[in-house]
Parts: sequence; structure tokens; C-alpha cells
Amino acid sequence: MGQSKTSKYYASNPKARKKRVAQQAKINNRPEERERRRRLAAERRRRGIMGKGGKDVSHKKNGKTFLEDRTKNRARNGHGKRPRRA
Repeated sequence: MGQSKTSKYYASNPKARKKRVAQQAKINNRPEERERRRRLAAERRRRGIMGKGGKDVSHKKNGKTFLEDRTKNRARNGHGKRPRRA
């Protein structure tokens, strides 16, 4: 499987990659993001799939969780110019 356009771009633009890594670090360090990751990790442990790869624990609109392919879970919010779901 080849690299995505995004990963190719950041591989060839170190200045942009450095900026993006800094932005992501700031976002990922927010208390609400840390809590979100804690809840998802606890759910993966409860289901016995933590650390084994496989599907994502995804959220439904009502707040419940279910297992879903990574690509579907992460694509739902749109990419680039495609509309995003609310």
C-alpha cells in the first residue's frame, strides 16, 4: 500500500510537518481529548481488544459505542472539500 497524498506532502515539507506536529500535540494535550482517549481505551480493554489492532471503538449519535472499521470511522467527518457530518 502506498503513501497517501498527505503523508507524501509532510514527508517532503519538513517545515510544514514540524508545524503540524506542534498543532496536533497541542490539540491532543487538551483535557477533553485526553478524557476521550481514556474512555475509548477503557472500552477497548472491556471488550478485550486493547493492543490487538483490529476495529475502532466508534461512537453513535446517541453516545453509545460499537466496533467499526478504521477507514469508515475516520472518513465520516469528511476530508478536504467534502462536507462534514454534524
